[in-house]
Amino acid sequence: MTRIEHLYYKIDRQLQKENLMEVTQSNEALVAENSSELMSKLCSFIYNYSGADHGRIRTRAILCHIYHHALHDNWFEARDLMLMSHLQETIQFSDVDTQILYNRALAQLGMCAFRHGMVKDAHDALLDIQSSGRSKELLAQGLMASKDRTPEQEKIERRRLVPFHMHINLELMECVYLTSAMVLEVPYIALNEIEGRRRLVSKSFHHQLKVIERQPLVGPPETMREHVVAASNAMREGDWKKCKDYIISIKVWELFINKDQVKKMLKRKIQEETLRTYIFTYGEVYDTLSLQRLSEMFELPVETVHSVISKMIIKEELMASLDEPSQSLAIHHARPSNLQCLALQLSEKISNLAELNEDLMKLKHATPWNTPGLAGIHRGGQRSDASRRRLGGPSAH
Repeated sequence: MTRIEHLYYKIDRQLQKENLMEVTQSNEALVAENSSELMSKLCSFIYNYSGADHGRIRTRAILCHIYHHALHDNWFEARDLMLMSHLQETIQFSDVDTQILYNRALAQLGMCAFRHGMVKDAHDALLDIQSSGRSKELLAQGLMASKDRTPEQEKIERRRLVPFHMHINLELMECVYLTSAMVLEVPYIALNEIEGRRRLVSKSFHHQLKVIERQPLVGPPETMREHVVAASNAMREGDWKKCKDYIISIKVWELFINKDQVKKMLKRKIQEETLRTYIFTYGEVYDTLSLQRLSEMFELPVETVHSVISKMIIKEELMASLDEPSQSLAIHHARPSNLQCLALQLSEKISNLAELNEDLMKLKHATPWNTPGLAGIHRGGQRSDASRRRLGGPSAH
């Protein structure tokens, strides 16, 4: 197990040499053992081992194996191992060191999914870590300032911190998360722009958008977050080239070994999602759209445009039909326009307000015998007045 913990976070030298295209003549590099095979052999021994502390050791071996698979872009192997182990259901009962290792494996799994173009899976994997606002603590890469922490607790937590050479770059992880949120959120905003209450895919992404919108003067983007927000605004306008330039210009992508493949994947995702956003935003003003024209606008093959639009129609996100002979998209104006949506919302609010006023008026002008709590009191008052009249006393009226 000690050997596994000293090996799982290291990138295989042969793989690194191939991806970086560095041709060396070192005999050590040529005869080095494949780390993936070595990790599989060591972890298989742990899986078949039975001992007193077998549960904790096996859990840590699985997490190290997942981390190593994700680090070497073995996405399907890492995902299947995570799902089959069911660690996400029992990890809260483990010790703190094992929970830290689980967070590290989950972060690496999210970035591996992103490199493979699985944007939704990458966002889901990084959501809990990034939304907490304590990613540095959850990955044991630093401590946040806290007044409630005693000196003894601080010493214990500092002992749990991982060494610097094992750190996961937090800026790269946040950039992956925000980019994934942008690709998922912007088309959803365009689809449900009129609805007042819509589901938020990423609260932190919306927070970054609001922070930039509140600024009185917005200049050229400088930080990574500003680049993502500027790219989001460009995507909402349907300008995929500007969106791509903002995203690709982020320097943190250089930390990926296969950076060229990642940038190529980002360009393709931006083209497809900007196409969806464009149709959602401006589709109501068209009766028909030429697939060839859309292909030229977004520099995508006609087959890809056809595939994207077909998925939108199947998911009932777009009310339209494809005309195969003319290679065009016929828009069905079944959805209400923006003005009609606002009018429907206004009429619904007015009707709710009218019903509320009617209920208040009924309560105000209700007679006491129709009011459940006042019926007995009124009858009692009538009996007391009659008894006063029989006795010759003054009446309440």
